[in-house]
Amino acid sequence: MDLVKSIDKLRKDKNAIILAHYYQTSDIQDIADFVGDSLALAQKAKDADADIIVFAGVHFMAETAKALNPNTKVLLPDLDAGCSLAESAPADKFAEFMKDYPDHKVISYINCTAELKTMTDVVCTSSNAVQIVESFPKDQKIVFAPDKNLGGYINKISGRDMVLWNGTCEVHDILEAEKVVELKVNNPDAKLVAHPECAAPVLELADYVGSTSGILDYVKNTNINKFVVATESGILHQMKKDSPNKEFIIVPSDETCSCNDCPYMKMITMQKIYDCLLNESNEILLDKEVIEKSLLPVERMLEISRKNNII
Repeated sequence: MDLVKSIDKLRKDKNAIILAHYYQTSDIQDIADFVGDSLALAQKAKDADADIIVFAGVHFMAETAKALNPNTKVLLPDLDAGCSLAESAPADKFAEFMKDYPDHKVISYINCTAELKTMTDVVCTSSNAVQIVESFPKDQKIVFAPDKNLGGYINKISGRDMVLWNGTCEVHDILEAEKVVELKVNNPDAKLVAHPECAAPVLELADYVGSTSGILDYVKNTNINKFVVATESGILHQMKKDSPNKEFIIVPSDETCSCNDCPYMKMITMQKIYDCLLNESNEILLDKEVIEKSLLPVERMLEISRKNNII
């Protein structure tokens, strides 16, 4: 069976669209109706005019799409495609944690569960995190969850003193500064680009720190021709499409592998996309109350992003 043709036919027959994150495999990125980072995917899900959204990403992303477009059927090709960062902040433990900070506002990184978003004042992504934080007065006390690396980076560049939940992304946090230094030494003509989910020692070495879309824009628009890339390896597909004559070296996750793959993102396959679209299975279902409460901080994020022309 030709999966591409079969998926295309089902997509047309069922008025469905496929949204994919940049960390998906290249074949999925190529078949998707839209490929983006978390912010762009949230914006696209909100405006989607379709009966079905197939979300080629991870669970929290599909939950966000459902909250933003509750009357559309949202399918996740593999319901076990979770996120180590989202799972690092269980809602019950976070609620207990917040008892020590009753006068703090909560900014939650979008990489969290819908339940945690219900305890949040405003959501952010790595594309708009600085603008979201700066939308609060300087003297406002803030808890930032769940990514301590992103929160620490924002504290450093903004002069804030946000309280940080102790969570990390296993894909980014595992990258070691020693390996980055080695790659920089061996490639002195390369620039290091890094995602702010990386640990502080890696970020301090970077020539550019930014979101997935920010990294892509930087690489595409600069006249540098060689890059060391400290983020998930799925981004390389778009980098090579945008800049086929440039060289990219991914920072490996260990000494035996030249890749740095998110195991959850890579659980999504073309076969699973076909199967869930054919059977309309693996639907994301959220309680009405969870949708309503989790939607408010996401809508606040989108409004701040619109005001700051972050698209």
